Amino acid sequence: MSVSRLCLGLGVLAALLAPALAATSAPIPPSAKDLTRAPLISDVSVSPDGKHLVALTSPDGETVSVSVWRTDQPGAPPKTFGSGSAKMRFIDVRFLKDDRLLVSGVEPFDCPDVGCETPRTHLIASLVSDLDGASFAPLLPTQHAGEQRDDWPRQGAIISLLRADPRHVLVEDRTYGDGGDIYRVDVYSMAAERVMRGSDRYGDYKADLKGELRARETSDFDNGRVYIAEQIRNPDTGVWEEHFRSYAKDRDVTQIIGFTTDPNVVLITNSQGADKTGVYEYDIKQRKIIEPAFQHKLFDAAPYVLQSMAPADYGRILGFGYQAETSKTYWLDDRLAAIFKALAQPLGAKTVPIDWTDPGTGLTASIDVADGAAIRLVGASNDMKFMVIETSGPKQPPEYYLLTDGAKLSLLGKAEPWIDRQALGDTRLVEYPARDGLLIPAFLTTPPKSFGPGPYPTLIEPHGGPWARDEMGWDVTGWVQYFASRGFAVLQPQFRGSEGWGQKLWRAGDGEWGQTMQDDKDDGVKWLISQKIADPRRVAMFGYSYGGYAALAASIRPNGLYQCAISGAGAGDLEEISEATSDNRWEREFQHPTIKGLDALAHAREAQIPVLLYHGDRDATVNVEQSRKFAAVLKSAGKPYRYVEIKDMGHQLTYWTPDMALEQLTIVDDFLKTGCKPGGL
Repeated sequence: MSVSRLCLGLGVLAALLAPALAATSAPIPPSAKDLTRAPLISDVSVSPDGKHLVALTSPDGETVSVSVWRTDQPGAPPKTFGSGSAKMRFIDVRFLKDDRLLVSGVEPFDCPDVGCETPRTHLIASLVSDLDGASFAPLLPTQHAGEQRDDWPRQGAIISLLRADPRHVLVEDRTYGDGGDIYRVDVYSMAAERVMRGSDRYGDYKADLKGELRARETSDFDNGRVYIAEQIRNPDTGVWEEHFRSYAKDRDVTQIIGFTTDPNVVLITNSQGADKTGVYEYDIKQRKIIEPAFQHKLFDAAPYVLQSMAPADYGRILGFGYQAETSKTYWLDDRLAAIFKALAQPLGAKTVPIDWTDPGTGLTASIDVADGAAIRLVGASNDMKFMVIETSGPKQPPEYYLLTDGAKLSLLGKAEPWIDRQALGDTRLVEYPARDGLLIPAFLTTPPKSFGPGPYPTLIEPHGGPWARDEMGWDVTGWVQYFASRGFAVLQPQFRGSEGWGQKLWRAGDGEWGQTMQDDKDDGVKWLISQKIADPRRVAMFGYSYGGYAALAASIRPNGLYQCAISGAGAGDLEEISEATSDNRWEREFQHPTIKGLDALAHAREAQIPVLLYHGDRDATVNVEQSRKFAAVLKSAGKPYRYVEIKDMGHQLTYWTPDMALEQLTIVDDFLKTGCKPGGL
């Protein structure tokens, strides 16, 4: 592993780039490469003792390195080291202990076994490093004390950082999937002591504040119905006992998300029959919920809790997360609440009130949503003396600051300082009625004011999943702002079937693929036209994964709303998707029954508009054959289409290189200009 130093600290480099942007007379839209190159800085965190900072850095936008600073010299050049491998690319870094890092890297992998389900995929390696990058070791050693192991690369997953333990972490062996042995790993000597044997029956182990394994899941059948049971180890007897049973068909899973300073009280999430998920205190001995710990009337609680790591009040609850227009924190700690309120003005974080009607309950209220940038805590020392603050928004790439003693701010770096924010579009949270009256949340991005009041050429960009959602933040793919900066309006509908907006909206998508789920997207187009935002002669749908399926469905449905459709890694073969969820006994009852509706592949010959399909040839989530088959049908039917296969690209963003992201954006842009009818969008 080679070690080198940057000539300039990243904060200094960002400052030098800024004047060049300011000198430009008019805003310049970011190029495709501007939006897809690796960020200058990302993944920033601070060590538990507060002495060091770490981040991923990429001054050239291609290679990714690890950089380490001292918190008492945040403006000094960091120490930087790379992977030393032509194939492996760093994707994540964080502190394990005060002077030990966990560095994750990804590389293409060809399975040597003939029977591999996905012979061409990717491997993610988790490596333990010192702060100099002088030594790297696998998180889970190939051989453990007293055991004979082969040389197969072992995959370890952190169960607990054991913040009160200066040397060890808890790691599960997931080389062959869930249910592997659990080890206490010394991150200095790399010795691994097995603390529990793995089993196919149990998984998702969780450790309490003392580092003891106290919760786990098991799956079984009850009168033919599959369920997941949450088991808790009795704090007095040490016996594992079942406390919650969640049936797959009910789809209301109770999860243990945290332990409190009282060994008899745990924190759980559940909807409790309501539309929104909340966090509750649960008494183990009494086997009952004591009281709500956190609920929001309009938004789902997030499945995590923020707790103090300081020795003086270890485990004290500081705040809870929830999913509004973006991920937010409700602070219980008055000092932290005051700090973040005070940070808003100097970091340019503003809010604007809007009238909001909850799609699940019909409750109407005035809510404050982010107007531009929002701030969030992304890391802190145990004593909270040093905090890493990120500020970002739909038209502001992330910026990272070190906050010392709750008062002193130091710029660590800007992720993409080469982008002129004045050239970007404005994003806001909206909602519109579907044809059956259900309100559909959406994020609407409109072009800079220099393009006039509209109507504009418009892209409908449904998210993947479909059990997922968008947030009002910086789009790391670059898709939204690339087109908004060129005069497009972009709508990201949170159609029925989307998670994170309550039970009603989520469940309304059951069995409605290409049907009412698709109506929601079409109704978004009609709403935009009625608002004089969308030009009815210049509308296209562009989606990836499930969004790619939606684009294929849009090409088939004869409604005349779209001039072309763009499908990235689209799953057009609904029968194959459905079958994929029937192999697992939990998914067979949990999600399999919901995947019904329009089989796009079966109707591909009915395509009404030009179609662009692209797919990565190492996609282990949606097989590349899905797009190949759809393209073949279009070809045989004489329909206008283009098909592009991207070498070595996997499904998730984690597996994309900057060149792969650039290739996607370039082919989409070209197709919109030349492939959309009539004469381009």
